[in-house]
Amino acid sequence: MDHHAGFKSGFVAIVGAPNAGKSTLLNRLLGQKISITSNKPQTTRNRILGVLDQPGVQMVFLDTPGIHRAGKPLNIRIVDVALTALADVDLILVLVDASAPDVDAEQYLLQKLKAQKTPAVLALNKIDRVEKTALLAQIESWSTRFEFKAVVPISATRGDQVEALVGAMANDLPAGPPLYPPGSLTDMSERFIAGEMIREKAFRLTGEEIPYAVAVTVDQFKEEKTGKLIRIEATIHVERNSQKGIVIGKGGQKLKEIGQAARREIERMVGTKVFLKLFVRVQKNWSKDTKALRRFGY
Repeated sequence: MDHHAGFKSGFVAIVGAPNAGKSTLLNRLLGQKISITSNKPQTTRNRILGVLDQPGVQMVFLDTPGIHRAGKPLNIRIVDVALTALADVDLILVLVDASAPDVDAEQYLLQKLKAQKTPAVLALNKIDRVEKTALLAQIESWSTRFEFKAVVPISATRGDQVEALVGAMANDLPAGPPLYPPGSLTDMSERFIAGEMIREKAFRLTGEEIPYAVAVTVDQFKEEKTGKLIRIEATIHVERNSQKGIVIGKGGQKLKEIGQAARREIERMVGTKVFLKLFVRVQKNWSKDTKALRRFGY
């Protein structure tokens, strides 16, 4: 019996101008202070902002480099990267400051949304500062220009309609088990999550043959200066030689399969290419050895 029957989960990319109220909305959704307003120049990667766990649904929010009409060549590339990264997510949440419409940015954004197939939900934020008639006109204007799955007016600061927004997003997420252990914290590092992903693939692809006697350590997680590639080296620790054989598989086939599946998932999370190298090590009885347990983070 599948205890995840009816469960939905997916990656949600948040797209919006810097003043749209991203941090406020996330703090409201995730219920803890997370600061994502960084003064660093736009990075080229999608970073995990947080995980929202609600009954029957898990949303993993990704930040996208600010999408703006870019003049300088570097910025143009970054914006393109941001937009290609959107193709890998399950849903796009477009966040707009309704109290300060920016016609240029809207046009540009709509153009880009039309060029891809990912479903999108629009949140018109800061409605506490907008006259009702003006708001209705905005909703109308957005709806005629693009087929959003939903258009939800919200106030992130006051929390108005935020639940409705979550419901609208959940509607369009694919069915599937949680992507991360429920309750994983927002600031859980990408390095840790990468380890979890590898571990999960090792389980899933070896069937019942290796019980919970598997741990993963991420020995290296290095982002290249260009931001275009992350090099990861990780070790899968098992307790017995027989398990090592199962994980590696005939001619290394199984390990290759685990590596490919994990790499794809890690690439979705970090929004950039990943080079993943896996090793398998036998560590007798690690699950009974408390020092080893501490090292593996249990």
